[in-house]
Amino acid sequence: MASTRLFLGVEQSATGLKWIDRLGPRETNVALAIAQNHGIPDLVTRVLAGRGVGLDDAAAFMEPTIKSLMPDPASLTDMEKAAERIARAVAKRERVAIFGDYDVDGACSSAILSRFLSHYGIANRIYIPDRIFEGYGPNPAAMQELAQQASLIVTVDCGTNSTAAIDAAKAASADVVVLDHHQVGGELPSAAHAVVNPNREDDLSGQGHLCAAGVVFLTLVQTLRTLRDQRMATAALAPDLLSLLDLVALATVCDVVPLKGLNRAFVVKGTLVARAQQNVGLAALARVARIGEPLNAFHFAYLIGPRINAGGRIGDAGLGARLLTLDDPNEAARIAAELDRLNQERQAMETVMLEQAEAEAMVELSAASGPAFVVTASDDWHPGIVGLIAARLKEKSRRPAFAIAFNANGTGSGSGRSINGFDLGKLVRNAVEQGLLVKGGGHAMAAGITVERAKLGALRAFFEANAGEMVGELRGNESLAVDGALSAAGATVALFELMERAGPYGSGHPQPVLVLPHHRLVDAREVGSSHIRATLAAADGTRISAMAFRATASPLGDFLFKHLGQTIHVAGNLSLNHWNGSTSAQFRILDAAKAL
Repeated sequence: MASTRLFLGVEQSATGLKWIDRLGPRETNVALAIAQNHGIPDLVTRVLAGRGVGLDDAAAFMEPTIKSLMPDPASLTDMEKAAERIARAVAKRERVAIFGDYDVDGACSSAILSRFLSHYGIANRIYIPDRIFEGYGPNPAAMQELAQQASLIVTVDCGTNSTAAIDAAKAASADVVVLDHHQVGGELPSAAHAVVNPNREDDLSGQGHLCAAGVVFLTLVQTLRTLRDQRMATAALAPDLLSLLDLVALATVCDVVPLKGLNRAFVVKGTLVARAQQNVGLAALARVARIGEPLNAFHFAYLIGPRINAGGRIGDAGLGARLLTLDDPNEAARIAAELDRLNQERQAMETVMLEQAEAEAMVELSAASGPAFVVTASDDWHPGIVGLIAARLKEKSRRPAFAIAFNANGTGSGSGRSINGFDLGKLVRNAVEQGLLVKGGGHAMAAGITVERAKLGALRAFFEANAGEMVGELRGNESLAVDGALSAAGATVALFELMERAGPYGSGHPQPVLVLPHHRLVDAREVGSSHIRATLAAADGTRISAMAFRATASPLGDFLFKHLGQTIHVAGNLSLNHWNGSTSAQFRILDAAKAL
């Protein structure tokens, strides 16, 4: 059971949170045992124990490998049928169409499969639907078009709930193989040749945490096995699937799937492949993003991923997938530059939309009896960006939030983000059943909706009536789980690198939260766009540079400026700063509190 013991006695921080020790008595004992048996520093063992790693698993956990964590691909339902059909297409040199989603996972999944087929000289086409005009997943018109061009259509990161579209493809004499990971919303498409999805109810593989790119990778492992076992004639030697792990890692991080099991190995090993810059398109994206240090999961999530997504949000949805299949540096540079331009345009649009949304939301929240949900809407917003707006509103208000873009016909496309502990997808499905939404779905932390303008007021009331009390309780018990404390002198590059071996960090495996206790705030000043750069000094005089991102005009920023020159507790993440060829440790400030 997790601890409820206050850390450093902080009951209310600058951001209004209680600080609690992530480790209870049991986890503390496990951390001590790992340190004693494996010679790992105490702070790192606290990180391991706080994330459920036991004494016997610690050594292997610090060295995840594909070989040790790879399941038998055939354990996934329908996998052998899917692999056999793809292998047959390779052997008979059939034309293949790949229908992918318009996000990073869809782009990476499409590129992985396309590169595999191209290695054997198999003609293939990637089709990514337009987010605005076609929406998510296969549609009958597009599938009928592809069926005229290819005898096999493989859907990646979509297709599980696309019965009508797959029926249309089958009627046009094309076989369809579905490689997906999304929750099943009804009956599986019976016309599909195979549906490989570790989240289908009859799949017992235990691999439901994989993103689509992970499912595609396992499918290609099984396809190679099939090609070998059946001695199918091929003109080329087998491709090196491990060279495609950079794309699997990128998708795994950006799709925010739990970083456990095979996903950890995908990200650890895939990051190493990405650093070698074997994928010309990925290297081009790193250049336009001006990444001047070894690639890591942060770069995937916040610099490379958003540029790939920009095509799907406001431009050509197929740009990202196309870029990741390229071997021509000049063409890759051109597309990467276009995605960078679209990302800048997206950022500008997001800034305007966010200002409008915050102005609307904060008026409501300023009231003493403000709503438990933030629901904002506009006729002027781009539907491809509402998810980003919802995420920012959720962060700022610490409430579940929706942003909705209405079209000229009064139909709104919206996206929602939730807080920990509240299942937003379930609430949305209930709203659909009540007739308040045209359609909607999602999972615990995120959801998408389509709503008519006339029902927006009733939808707000439904959210408050059915979830307001629970959201209020969750917000009243908000806390920051702390892994341990260190000093400025102990915040070293070596410690960071060792803690990284306990990663990668992300969904289901949170970034370690550390506290610098009783450090003097030597300096704090605004830099860039609303960021705060600070210098913290320990009692022995050792200093460390720190950053608080998007903190200006926030409770955290106000606290820092108010306590300049004073001794405070600071909570955050240890990170590295690469500058002018040198590397040093720095601190990312998440919260702060008075040092009593």
